[in-house]
Amino acid sequence: MARRCQVTGKGPLVGNNVSHAHNKTKKRQLPNLRSVKVTLEDGTTKRIKVAASTLRTMRKKAAQAQA
Repeated sequence: MARRCQVTGKGPLVGNNVSHAHNKTKKRQLPNLRSVKVTLEDGTTKRIKVAASTLRTMRKKAAQAQA
């Protein structure tokens, strides 16, 4: 399965490692994915991959909705 957030679609970024001598080599910056169980409206649970930054936002919005 692809390294992609199933909620926001956030995926890998491509950049360069730059040495002191200014040599450049390609590198991939992967998103910080977490596997989370989500309860759907019909009562079933499903496991999805979510970026940690998205998970923080989801928990923040859930806390605001309860308050």
